[in-house]
Amino acid sequence: MTERRLKLGAMLHGVGTGWDNWKHPDAVADAGTNLEFYLEQAKQAEEAKLDFAFVADSVYITPDSTPHYLSRFEPLTILSALAMATKHLGLVATITVSYTQPYTVARQLASLDHISKGRAGWNVVTSFLEGTAANYSQEEHYPHDLRYQIADEFLEVTKGLWDSWEDDAFLRDKKAGTFYERDKLHALHHKGDFFSVKGPLNISRSKQGQPVIFQAGMSEAGRDYAARHAEGIFCGVGSIENAKAYFKDIKQRTAAYGRDPNHISVMPGINPIIAPTEEEAEEKYQQRLSLITLESALTSLGRPFNYYDFSKHDLDAPFPDLGDIGKESIQSTTEKVVEMAKKRQMTLREVALESAIPRTPFIGTPKKVADLVQQWFEEEAADGFIIGPEASPSSLQDFTAHVVPILQERGVFRSEYDPAATLRENMGLPIPQNRYTEKRAAKVEVGR
Repeated sequence: MTERRLKLGAMLHGVGTGWDNWKHPDAVADAGTNLEFYLEQAKQAEEAKLDFAFVADSVYITPDSTPHYLSRFEPLTILSALAMATKHLGLVATITVSYTQPYTVARQLASLDHISKGRAGWNVVTSFLEGTAANYSQEEHYPHDLRYQIADEFLEVTKGLWDSWEDDAFLRDKKAGTFYERDKLHALHHKGDFFSVKGPLNISRSKQGQPVIFQAGMSEAGRDYAARHAEGIFCGVGSIENAKAYFKDIKQRTAAYGRDPNHISVMPGINPIIAPTEEEAEEKYQQRLSLITLESALTSLGRPFNYYDFSKHDLDAPFPDLGDIGKESIQSTTEKVVEMAKKRQMTLREVALESAIPRTPFIGTPKKVADLVQQWFEEEAADGFIIGPEASPSSLQDFTAHVVPILQERGVFRSEYDPAATLRENMGLPIPQNRYTEKRAAKVEVGR
């Protein structure tokens, strides 16, 4: 069995998803479209030997959307720019399967993979906001479970397109006048429930064969999808107890599908607050809390419920019964909010304020945060973490400058990159063999 490796990623998310993050004295208010900001973040991540940078996305806004969502870079565009400024850092782009086409996505990601010499990753999302449909010439948004059915076929087609060319298909032999071997080019001829794609793809396979697949699977359908397809999971689990239960569930589901559980990394998103002393860390948390207005907290709470207007309810009454509102949105998030409110008998005001900026366990000195990271990893609550900016604008800088060196000294995290490694290799993942090459080899073996 291969020794487990701690994986670490950086969430490049402008000022973050909070409605009031941009007000912080240290925040770069225009970070969402500030190339220098992204370059600096990527530089910090690569200097610390992190596995990848992760760019989230959404393709629908309202006037009440969080400031970062109102104006930000499209993931593939900014990651292509970062590919030219980095050498080892993985580059993970969020792309929806509900409002695009497999051929386009396969081509875009293969291009990023070539540009970066094998460092591309794809965070597969299904888009939860109902209003998204109106931006893509559709009358209605797909229901939750149907979105995952679409995602299944979408990924099947995309992977098939990535195998259009066998690895050694391009000879480029000028003397013989042979650019490629025709029998190593393959059309897909896919006809399914949602997509009809002939192929082949007009770009060769990359150094790592295929981009690494990420997914945020928390609902029942999401967990099952992740267990079948994902190689990295971005999740929110709260306590170490919940994290251990989620980790165990995902690994068991993965094994049940005949996959090696070591080839899927459970990586909770964390928003650490780090300072020289516990008191200073708490002050930083309280400063962040002081920026939150009740109005923005209610707006933030409403987003996963399809921007439901909570302001029309009595703030000091028990959390309202919303029926099926939010069922077709971020199902895992809305269910968690309702369960928390019911279990703790919270008022709407209490739920809104606590949901706006939850208290993370990862608050404290560098040693305390390093201890927690190591504990979660060694006790199988996580395979790694994705560091986010929600709690403090300096979270990534503080984590890479003060926590990572401790983890490196303990031998928990790498001190250097393998100079020639792809994102797959850095994450301990195998390079998938081209399906047609595999069939060809099997025929040769049978013929012996």
